[in-house]
Amino acid sequence: MKNRFVSAIIFALILAVAFILKIAVSSYIFDVAILFVACVASFETSKLLTKMGKYNDKYIASMSPVLLMATILLCLNANIGLAYTIIVTVGIMVVMFAMTFVVPFITYKSTKIELKTRKMNNLPVWKYSLTKALNTAVVFVYPAFLFVLLTFINHFEMMSTTFSVVEGHDGYLSLFVLLFAFLVPILTDTFAYLTGGIFGGKKLAPKISPNKTISGAIGGILWCVLLSIAVFFIFNSIPSMATMFTTTKITVWEIAIIALVGSVLGQLGDLFESYLKRSANVKDTGKIMPGHGGMLDRFDSHLFVAPFIFIAFCILFLA
Repeated sequence: MKNRFVSAIIFALILAVAFILKIAVSSYIFDVAILFVACVASFETSKLLTKMGKYNDKYIASMSPVLLMATILLCLNANIGLAYTIIVTVGIMVVMFAMTFVVPFITYKSTKIELKTRKMNNLPVWKYSLTKALNTAVVFVYPAFLFVLLTFINHFEMMSTTFSVVEGHDGYLSLFVLLFAFLVPILTDTFAYLTGGIFGGKKLAPKISPNKTISGAIGGILWCVLLSIAVFFIFNSIPSMATMFTTTKITVWEIAIIALVGSVLGQLGDLFESYLKRSANVKDTGKIMPGHGGMLDRFDSHLFVAPFIFIAFCILFLA
Protein backbone atom coordinates (compact mmCIF):
# COMPACT_ATOMS: atom_id res chain seq x y z
CA MET A 1 0.00 0.00 0.00
CA LYS A 2 2.83 2.38 0.92
CA ASN A 3 4.75 1.60 -2.28
CA ARG A 4 1.60 2.12 -4.33
CA PHE A 5 0.97 5.52 -2.72
CA VAL A 6 4.58 6.70 -3.14
CA SER A 7 4.63 5.57 -6.80
CA ALA A 8 1.34 7.39 -7.42
CA ILE A 9 2.75 10.62 -5.96
CA ILE A 10 5.92 10.35 -8.05
CA PHE A 11 3.85 9.60 -11.17
CA ALA A 12 1.62 12.62 -10.50
CA LEU A 13 4.64 14.89 -10.05
CA ILE A 14 6.30 13.67 -13.26
CA LEU A 15 3.03 14.14 -15.15
CA ALA A 16 2.63 17.65 -13.71
CA VAL A 17 6.19 18.57 -14.75
CA ALA A 18 5.54 17.22 -18.25
CA PHE A 19 2.44 19.42 -18.56
CA ILE A 20 4.28 22.48 -17.23
CA LEU A 21 7.13 21.95 -19.70
CA LYS A 22 4.59 21.51 -22.51
CA ILE A 23 3.15 24.95 -21.70
CA ALA A 24 6.37 26.76 -20.78
CA VAL A 25 8.86 25.23 -23.21
CA SER A 26 7.52 23.01 -26.01
CA SER A 27 4.85 20.42 -26.75
CA TYR A 28 7.58 18.16 -28.10
CA ILE A 29 8.83 17.59 -24.55
CA PHE A 30 5.53 15.87 -23.79
CA ASP A 31 6.07 13.74 -26.90
CA VAL A 32 9.29 12.46 -25.33
CA ALA A 33 7.35 11.42 -22.21
CA ILE A 34 4.73 9.68 -24.37
CA LEU A 35 7.44 7.92 -26.35
CA PHE A 36 9.24 6.65 -23.25
CA VAL A 37 6.06 5.16 -21.80
CA ALA A 38 5.06 3.66 -25.17
CA CYS A 39 8.46 1.98 -25.70
CA VAL A 40 8.57 0.50 -22.19
CA ALA A 41 4.94 -0.66 -22.43
CA SER A 42 5.65 -2.23 -25.85
CA PHE A 43 8.64 -4.10 -24.43
CA GLU A 44 6.49 -5.36 -21.54
CA THR A 45 3.76 -6.48 -23.93
CA SER A 46 6.35 -8.30 -26.03
CA LYS A 47 7.52 -10.20 -22.95
CA LEU A 48 3.90 -10.91 -21.98
CA LEU A 49 3.15 -12.40 -25.39
CA THR A 50 6.32 -14.53 -25.23
CA LYS A 51 5.21 -15.97 -21.88
CA MET A 52 1.91 -16.85 -23.56
CA GLY A 53 3.86 -18.78 -26.21
CA LYS A 54 3.25 -16.11 -28.84
CA TYR A 55 6.86 -15.52 -29.94
CA ASN A 56 7.68 -12.13 -31.42
CA ASP A 57 10.59 -9.82 -32.20
CA LYS A 58 11.06 -7.86 -28.96
CA TYR A 59 13.49 -5.37 -30.52
CA ILE A 60 11.22 -4.30 -33.37
CA ALA A 61 8.22 -4.38 -31.03
CA SER A 62 9.93 -2.17 -28.44
CA MET A 63 11.15 0.37 -31.00
CA SER A 64 7.93 0.52 -33.02
CA PRO A 65 6.60 3.58 -31.10
CA VAL A 66 9.66 5.55 -32.26
CA LEU A 67 8.85 4.98 -35.94
CA LEU A 68 5.13 5.57 -35.40
CA MET A 69 5.62 8.84 -33.52
CA ALA A 70 8.27 10.08 -35.96
CA THR A 71 5.86 9.39 -38.83
CA ILE A 72 2.99 11.21 -37.13
CA LEU A 73 5.11 14.25 -36.26
CA LEU A 74 6.56 14.48 -39.78
CA CYS A 75 3.08 14.30 -41.29
CA LEU A 76 1.68 16.88 -38.86
CA ASN A 77 4.52 19.27 -39.67
CA ALA A 78 3.97 18.65 -43.40
CA ASN A 79 0.30 19.56 -42.80
CA ILE A 80 -1.01 16.81 -45.10
CA GLY A 81 -4.24 16.29 -43.16
CA LEU A 82 -5.42 13.74 -40.61
CA ALA A 83 -6.69 11.11 -43.06
CA TYR A 84 -3.42 10.95 -45.00
CA THR A 85 -1.43 10.94 -41.76
CA ILE A 86 -3.34 7.87 -40.55
CA ILE A 87 -2.85 6.16 -43.93
CA VAL A 88 0.91 6.83 -43.89
CA THR A 89 1.18 5.62 -40.27
CA VAL A 90 -0.65 2.39 -41.10
CA GLY A 91 1.71 2.04 -44.08
CA ILE A 92 4.68 2.25 -41.68
CA MET A 93 3.14 -0.55 -39.61
CA VAL A 94 2.90 -2.67 -42.76
CA VAL A 95 6.58 -1.96 -43.49
CA MET A 96 7.51 -2.96 -39.92
CA PHE A 97 5.51 -6.16 -40.34
CA ALA A 98 7.37 -6.97 -43.56
CA MET A 99 10.69 -6.21 -41.87
CA THR A 100 9.81 -8.54 -38.97
CA PHE A 101 8.95 -11.29 -41.46
CA VAL A 102 12.23 -10.89 -43.39
CA VAL A 103 14.63 -10.74 -40.40
CA PRO A 104 14.48 -14.50 -39.57
CA PHE A 105 15.56 -15.29 -43.14
CA ILE A 106 18.48 -12.85 -42.91
CA THR A 107 19.55 -14.46 -39.64
CA TYR A 108 18.74 -17.96 -40.86
CA LYS A 109 21.26 -19.82 -38.66
CA SER A 110 20.13 -17.99 -35.53
CA THR A 111 16.52 -18.71 -36.44
CA LYS A 112 17.23 -22.44 -36.74
CA ILE A 113 18.90 -22.39 -33.31
CA GLU A 114 15.91 -20.47 -31.94
CA LEU A 115 13.54 -23.11 -33.34
CA LYS A 116 15.62 -25.88 -31.83
CA THR A 117 15.73 -24.16 -28.41
CA ARG A 118 11.96 -23.75 -28.46
CA LYS A 119 11.50 -27.37 -29.61
CA MET A 120 9.91 -26.30 -32.88
CA ASN A 121 12.45 -28.01 -35.21
CA ASN A 122 9.81 -29.34 -37.57
CA LEU A 123 8.26 -25.94 -38.20
CA PRO A 124 9.32 -24.35 -41.54
CA VAL A 125 11.20 -21.08 -41.17
CA TRP A 126 8.71 -19.19 -43.35
CA LYS A 127 5.79 -20.30 -41.17
CA TYR A 128 7.63 -19.39 -37.97
CA SER A 129 8.59 -16.01 -39.48
CA LEU A 130 4.98 -15.29 -40.45
CA THR A 131 3.67 -16.23 -37.00
CA LYS A 132 6.38 -14.16 -35.33
CA ALA A 133 5.59 -11.17 -37.56
CA LEU A 134 1.87 -11.42 -36.78
CA ASN A 135 2.53 -11.59 -33.04
CA THR A 136 4.88 -8.60 -33.28
CA ALA A 137 2.23 -6.69 -35.22
CA VAL A 138 -0.07 -7.06 -32.21
CA VAL A 139 2.38 -4.87 -30.27
CA PHE A 140 2.37 -2.30 -33.10
CA VAL A 141 -1.31 -1.77 -32.34
CA TYR A 142 -1.52 -2.64 -28.62
CA PRO A 143 -0.01 -0.74 -26.94
CA ALA A 144 2.22 1.21 -29.39
CA PHE A 145 -0.26 2.86 -31.79
CA LEU A 146 -3.04 3.25 -29.20
CA PHE A 147 -0.73 5.16 -26.86
CA VAL A 148 1.11 7.11 -29.56
CA LEU A 149 -2.31 8.49 -30.56
CA LEU A 150 -1.77 10.90 -27.67
CA THR A 151 0.68 12.65 -30.03
CA PHE A 152 -2.29 13.77 -32.14
CA ILE A 153 -3.99 15.19 -29.05
CA ASN A 154 -0.76 16.86 -27.96
CA HIS A 155 -0.64 18.70 -31.31
CA PHE A 156 -4.34 19.28 -32.03
CA GLU A 157 -3.63 22.87 -33.12
CA MET A 158 -1.47 21.53 -35.97
CA MET A 159 -4.47 19.87 -37.60
CA SER A 160 -6.12 23.04 -38.88
CA THR A 161 -6.20 21.56 -42.41
CA THR A 162 -8.74 19.01 -41.15
CA PHE A 163 -10.39 21.00 -38.33
CA SER A 164 -10.65 24.74 -38.87
CA VAL A 165 -11.83 25.41 -35.29
CA VAL A 166 -8.56 24.17 -33.71
CA GLU A 167 -6.51 27.09 -35.01
CA GLY A 168 -5.47 30.07 -32.89
CA HIS A 169 -5.90 28.85 -29.31
CA ASP A 170 -2.26 29.25 -28.18
CA GLY A 171 -2.00 25.62 -27.09
CA TYR A 172 -4.97 25.79 -24.70
CA LEU A 173 -7.00 23.32 -26.75
CA SER A 174 -4.40 20.55 -26.82
CA LEU A 175 -3.63 21.23 -23.15
CA PHE A 176 -7.25 20.72 -22.10
CA VAL A 177 -7.92 17.64 -24.26
CA LEU A 178 -4.60 16.03 -23.27
CA LEU A 179 -5.25 16.70 -19.59
CA PHE A 180 -8.76 15.28 -20.01
CA ALA A 181 -7.34 12.14 -21.68
CA PHE A 182 -5.17 11.54 -18.61
CA LEU A 183 -7.72 12.58 -15.99
CA VAL A 184 -10.54 10.26 -17.10
CA PRO A 185 -8.66 6.98 -16.46
CA ILE A 186 -6.87 8.36 -13.37
CA LEU A 187 -10.12 9.53 -11.75
CA THR A 188 -11.86 6.29 -12.68
CA ASP A 189 -9.08 4.07 -11.31
CA THR A 190 -8.71 6.10 -8.11
CA PHE A 191 -12.37 6.31 -7.20
CA ALA A 192 -13.16 2.76 -8.31
CA TYR A 193 -10.44 1.62 -5.88
CA LEU A 194 -11.75 3.84 -3.04
CA THR A 195 -15.45 3.13 -3.61
CA GLY A 196 -14.87 -0.60 -3.97
CA GLY A 197 -12.82 -0.62 -0.78
CA ILE A 198 -15.59 1.16 1.15
CA PHE A 199 -18.69 -0.62 -0.15
CA GLY A 200 -17.30 -3.95 -1.38
CA GLY A 201 -20.04 -6.24 -2.68
CA LYS A 202 -20.32 -8.44 -5.73
CA LYS A 203 -17.23 -8.91 -7.87
CA LEU A 204 -17.16 -7.36 -11.33
CA ALA A 205 -15.11 -10.04 -13.11
CA PRO A 206 -13.82 -12.52 -10.49
CA LYS A 207 -12.09 -14.82 -12.98
CA ILE A 208 -10.15 -11.96 -14.58
CA SER A 209 -9.61 -9.46 -11.77
CA PRO A 210 -10.84 -10.76 -8.38
CA ASN A 211 -10.33 -7.45 -6.52
CA LYS A 212 -12.65 -5.36 -8.69
CA THR A 213 -16.25 -4.90 -7.55
CA ILE A 214 -19.42 -3.68 -9.26
CA SER A 215 -19.77 -0.94 -6.62
CA GLY A 216 -16.23 0.18 -7.41
CA ALA A 217 -16.92 0.27 -11.15
CA ILE A 218 -20.07 2.36 -10.68
CA GLY A 219 -18.35 4.65 -8.17
CA GLY A 220 -15.45 5.17 -10.55
CA ILE A 221 -17.79 6.18 -13.37
CA LEU A 222 -19.93 8.54 -11.28
CA TRP A 223 -16.99 10.35 -9.67
CA CYS A 224 -15.19 10.58 -13.00
CA VAL A 225 -18.19 12.28 -14.61
CA LEU A 226 -18.80 14.65 -11.68
CA LEU A 227 -15.15 15.69 -11.35
CA SER A 228 -14.78 16.07 -15.13
CA ILE A 229 -17.70 18.50 -15.05
CA ALA A 230 -16.00 20.35 -12.18
CA VAL A 231 -12.75 20.53 -14.17
CA PHE A 232 -14.65 21.96 -17.15
CA PHE A 233 -16.16 24.75 -15.03
CA ILE A 234 -12.77 25.51 -13.45
CA PHE A 235 -11.18 25.90 -16.89
CA ASN A 236 -14.22 27.79 -18.16
CA SER A 237 -13.65 30.41 -15.45
CA ILE A 238 -10.36 31.33 -17.17
CA PRO A 239 -11.15 33.92 -19.92
CA SER A 240 -8.80 32.47 -22.56
CA MET A 241 -10.11 28.94 -21.95
CA ALA A 242 -13.71 30.15 -21.98
CA THR A 243 -13.09 31.71 -25.40
CA MET A 244 -11.60 28.44 -26.61
CA PHE A 245 -14.65 26.47 -25.40
CA THR A 246 -16.99 28.94 -27.13
CA THR A 247 -15.07 28.87 -30.42
CA THR A 248 -14.81 25.07 -30.53
CA LYS A 249 -18.40 24.70 -29.20
CA ILE A 250 -17.32 22.33 -26.43
CA THR A 251 -20.12 22.18 -23.83
CA VAL A 252 -20.35 20.71 -20.34
CA TRP A 253 -22.82 18.08 -21.57
CA GLU A 254 -20.38 16.84 -24.17
CA ILE A 255 -17.64 16.66 -21.55
CA ALA A 256 -19.95 14.65 -19.27
CA ILE A 257 -20.84 12.17 -22.03
CA ILE A 258 -17.21 11.74 -23.10
CA ALA A 259 -16.19 11.24 -19.45
CA LEU A 260 -18.94 8.64 -18.98
CA VAL A 261 -18.02 6.57 -22.04
CA GLY A 262 -14.31 7.08 -21.42
CA SER A 263 -14.65 5.86 -17.84
CA VAL A 264 -16.35 2.66 -19.00
CA LEU A 265 -13.71 2.10 -21.69
CA GLY A 266 -10.94 2.73 -19.17
CA GLN A 267 -12.23 -0.06 -16.97
CA LEU A 268 -12.53 -2.36 -19.98
CA GLY A 269 -8.90 -1.55 -20.80
CA ASP A 270 -7.90 -2.48 -17.27
CA LEU A 271 -9.81 -5.77 -17.48
CA PHE A 272 -8.32 -6.57 -20.89
CA GLU A 273 -4.79 -6.18 -19.56
CA SER A 274 -5.71 -8.31 -16.53
CA TYR A 275 -6.95 -10.99 -18.93
CA LEU A 276 -3.61 -10.92 -20.77
CA LYS A 277 -1.71 -11.27 -17.50
CA ARG A 278 -3.92 -14.18 -16.46
CA SER A 279 -3.24 -15.86 -19.79
CA ALA A 280 0.50 -15.34 -19.30
CA ASN A 281 0.26 -16.39 -15.63
CA VAL A 282 2.01 -13.24 -14.33
CA LYS A 283 1.02 -10.76 -11.62
CA ASP A 284 2.61 -7.63 -13.13
CA THR A 285 4.08 -6.75 -16.53
CA GLY A 286 7.12 -5.11 -14.93
CA LYS A 287 8.66 -3.58 -11.81
CA ILE A 288 9.30 -0.01 -12.93
CA MET A 289 6.57 1.35 -10.62
CA PRO A 290 6.56 -0.35 -7.18
CA GLY A 291 3.02 -1.11 -6.04
CA HIS A 292 1.67 -0.70 -9.57
CA GLY A 293 3.95 -2.96 -11.64
CA GLY A 294 5.01 -2.02 -15.14
CA MET A 295 4.15 0.82 -17.49
CA LEU A 296 1.47 -1.34 -19.08
CA ASP A 297 -0.09 -1.91 -15.65
CA ARG A 298 -0.15 1.84 -15.00
CA PHE A 299 -1.42 2.92 -18.43
CA ASP A 300 -3.68 -0.02 -19.41
CA SER A 301 -6.79 2.14 -18.99
CA HIS A 302 -5.30 4.98 -21.06
CA LEU A 303 -4.86 2.65 -24.05
CA PHE A 304 -8.64 2.40 -24.45
CA VAL A 305 -9.46 5.94 -23.32
CA ALA A 306 -6.98 7.94 -25.45
CA PRO A 307 -8.24 6.70 -28.87
CA PHE A 308 -11.85 7.29 -27.85
CA ILE A 309 -11.20 10.82 -26.61
CA PHE A 310 -9.26 11.64 -29.76
CA ILE A 311 -12.09 10.33 -31.98
CA ALA A 312 -14.77 12.01 -29.84
CA PHE A 313 -13.16 15.45 -30.09
CA CYS A 314 -12.51 14.98 -33.80
CA ILE A 315 -16.23 14.39 -34.26
CA LEU A 316 -17.01 17.50 -32.17
CA PHE A 317 -14.65 19.63 -34.24
CA LEU A 318 -16.15 18.40 -37.51
CA ALA A 319 -19.75 19.04 -36.38
